[in-house]
Amino acid sequence: MSATVLVAYGTTNGSTARIAETVAGVLRTRGLTAEARPAPSVADVEAYDAVIVGGALYAGRWHRHARRFVRRHRRALAARPVWFFSSGPLDASAAERDIPPVPGVRRARDRLGVAGHVTFGGCLEEGAQGRLARMILRDGRGGDFRDFPAIEAWAARVAGELTAALPAS
Repeated sequence: MSATVLVAYGTTNGSTARIAETVAGVLRTRGLTAEARPAPSVADVEAYDAVIVGGALYAGRWHRHARRFVRRHRRALAARPVWFFSSGPLDASAAERDIPPVPGVRRARDRLGVAGHVTFGGCLEEGAQGRLARMILRDGRGGDFRDFPAIEAWAARVAGELTAALPAS
């Protein structure tokens, strides 16, 4: 039996979307059916055996689309395996150490019994939307700090955990 996995994400400038697409791609290479979708486009999660929710971090908060997705689908999420990821540090800190979830994500993780959470480096490049993003870029603090080998390794671990939990066919 192959699990069907949703990777729902909240992003403003597309960096978190690319992480979600990478995660879904790895899951597919591991024999799972997976799709990455913007969180607001998901009306129902009942068709999925497992869900991964990712959100960009802005000023210590998860992207509003990720937060709303978790609130809107909390009952269905509580009934299936769920993992969270965050993206956002605009430095090498996420590659150097485990960064715990921000308080709002931690509370949602604990309430839902989420199987795991990881924080990946973020990406903020010229042309980014938002006043805060433009200020960060103007101060020279932008860049791409996503570690795709680490993202792929994490997705492979999730695939292994999920595959191990599936009933034998």
